[in-house]
Amino acid sequence: MTFAGKHALVTGAGSGIGAALCRALDAAGAHVVCTDVDETAAGRTAAALSERARAAPLDVTDAAAVQAAVDDVVARAGRIDLIFNNAGIVWGGDTELLTLDQWNAIIDINLRGVVHGVAAAYPQMLRQGHGHIVNTASMAGLTAAGQVTSYVATKHAVVGLSLALRSEAVPRGVGVLVVCPAAVETPILDKGALGGFVGRDYFLQAQGGRPYDADRLARDTLRAIERNKAVLVKPAVAHAQWWFARLAPGLMNRMSMRFVAGQRSRQSRDTPSSAADAG
Repeated sequence: MTFAGKHALVTGAGSGIGAALCRALDAAGAHVVCTDVDETAAGRTAAALSERARAAPLDVTDAAAVQAAVDDVVARAGRIDLIFNNAGIVWGGDTELLTLDQWNAIIDINLRGVVHGVAAAYPQMLRQGHGHIVNTASMAGLTAAGQVTSYVATKHAVVGLSLALRSEAVPRGVGVLVVCPAAVETPILDKGALGGFVGRDYFLQAQGGRPYDADRLARDTLRAIERNKAVLVKPAVAHAQWWFARLAPGLMNRMSMRFVAGQRSRQSRDTPSSAADAG
């Protein structure tokens, strides 16, 4: 695939990976609709790009709104070539701290948001006879780490959905790619902390280094689309961790348990004692 002249829709485009995908697509000559629940953030992303880019508000938990966004691209261009189901959130902390509202929120955005994008775009792509669906998952969709239980659950589901759909879609001319990065330099790492959990520290220690650059991941993603890959795992150390998890799942689970224990120990050290609080 070449991207010049293609028509793409990106969710969660206000920042992070979504904004980086918009920049990469624009640089490659595509027409891109930058969507986000935060209309102002989506506008900032689009304003930094060429005249081929435009912004639109979109709540991916609203199936009718996602369908309308896809229909609008088709009405304007006659087709939709690419959809990037990228919007997502994360909660970090012990699982018992999660409320049912938080469980529902992450399922609605991370999983149902992807389902809504697929349900809106896939039938149209089949009618066209071409298209590409790109779903942003995570290394959390390939391995399991404690204290991000709800995130792991949704991202595993996105990986499964993507691989299953691919087996149907590719023979009919529609590509499907699931993107599974380790920690990426995005605002998602600074949000959703529960009970003193420090998301950035957790993710960085889990991958053993600096976060991966979002623009580099976006360029990697476009190359993976060109090659019609099924799964993109970045960086290289994450790919090694994925293989290790499949070869020695029990050992990986024990490593996760030790890591959670270390995280709790750090939280205890960082939390002032009641005596200190009393003065």
